[in-house]
Amino acid sequence: MSETGAVHHQGPIGPVDASITPRFTGPATFARLPEPDAVSDVDIAIVGVPFDSGVSYRPGARFGPAHIRQSSKLLRPYNPAQDIAPFAVQQVVDAGDITCNPFDIEETLKQVHEGALSLLERADRLVSLGGDHTIALPLLRAINERHGPVALVHFDAHLDTWDTYFGARYTHGTPFRRASEEGLIDLTASVHMGIRGPLYGPLDLAQDRDLGFQVIPATELDAAGAAGVAEQIKTRTAGRPVYLSIDVDVLDPAAAPGTGTPEAGGLTSRELLTILRSLSSMNIVSMDVVEVCPPYDHAEITGIAAAHIVYEALSVMAPRPAASREQH
Repeated sequence: MSETGAVHHQGPIGPVDASITPRFTGPATFARLPEPDAVSDVDIAIVGVPFDSGVSYRPGARFGPAHIRQSSKLLRPYNPAQDIAPFAVQQVVDAGDITCNPFDIEETLKQVHEGALSLLERADRLVSLGGDHTIALPLLRAINERHGPVALVHFDAHLDTWDTYFGARYTHGTPFRRASEEGLIDLTASVHMGIRGPLYGPLDLAQDRDLGFQVIPATELDAAGAAGVAEQIKTRTAGRPVYLSIDVDVLDPAAAPGTGTPEAGGLTSRELLTILRSLSSMNIVSMDVVEVCPPYDHAEITGIAAAHIVYEALSVMAPRPAASREQH
């Protein structure tokens, strides 16, 4: 044991063994992973951001982090789709939740920014569980301090580049306009995928392009398929450091009913997971999964989808031989 109380181990500590401890018991962490104090080195820290005061329609995403964790208990150590054991080749921990002020959005932005910076002093990368999409802005601010402007790969039904809602500059519909204005993202390499549904007008798309985004609409899957969409994303990001932001409403409401602003015509969970598996050659420096709203999520459908999204992303972020990366 070190002077700080951390326990040193030869290799990564993974989830609690389900053959010894039943899945409905044990720690309430993501995939029943260890907490940071149980290990000496951290590659990826999973952290909850239970905030939803920036929503414009259904509230409830503040309960998303706990719901995703609950829905992750059935995850297993080996991922056959990517031929990797993501918890065995990197140390992943669950760092709990960042405290958020539910009555003050700007105070929460500061809290999330500072909380993310504190975690990045110990962890190489963050996987953040929302919470509504407002939280992406302070997370990008923190990532920018380490990596500079990043290529934002944004899966969502909505652009989230509007200017204000009811005069408010910081909401779940505005984070990426602010990120573009603040110079947090690479304006030549950022992309939205899954956009669909009605907009306020044609200027929405024109202004979005001016902010530095390429749009890959959900209908592109009909023409290009999952592999073609993944190639478009990789071409757009072109080797740059990538921040991955996944709003669960990129999925069709049939696959993710538990979300705040559902739109018909979305991706299936299989399509999204297939796209994610094709991104293993990218340098994903951190990510978030947001807008899981448990009050609307019967039978944990959305929570399970979100947990598997995180699992596939952790597998993509895991180290592997260069030749193996090119095959996925």
